Amino acid sequence: QVQLVESGGGLVQAGGSLRLSCAASGRTFSSYVMAWFRQAPGKEREFVTAISTSGRNTRYVDSVKGRFTISRDNAKNTVFLQMNSLKLEDTAVYYCAAESRPWTVVRTALPNEYRYWGQGTQVTVSS
Repeated sequence: QVQLVESGGGLVQAGGSLRLSCAASGRTFSSYVMAWFRQAPGKEREFVTAISTSGRNTRYVDSVKGRFTISRDNAKNTVFLQMNSLKLEDTAVYYCAAESRPWTVVRTALPNEYRYWGQGTQVTVSS
């Protein structure tokens, strides 16, 4: 069982930066594939990025490549999302997700692949 709590969202101007954090409960955090999804009003939940248990492997949706960076600190049971050069279209509720199956098995871009979810944190980018 894993409980996820996101933080770090807020209001930022276009071109600015935010760093989201997702703190996980439990002693087996290092065995979970972690991901960030986002959902804008009236839209489906969208994959943003995922990271393997060791942190050596990552995947990103094309629209955030070069701007967003996912990382994890297994000693602190936390996964991070550094968001730079934010755009208006990045406005959404950002969700942290966790899955215990291996990186090689999980279809990381699909929300249904993840068993555990946080409550979300709002990111609003203004012009």
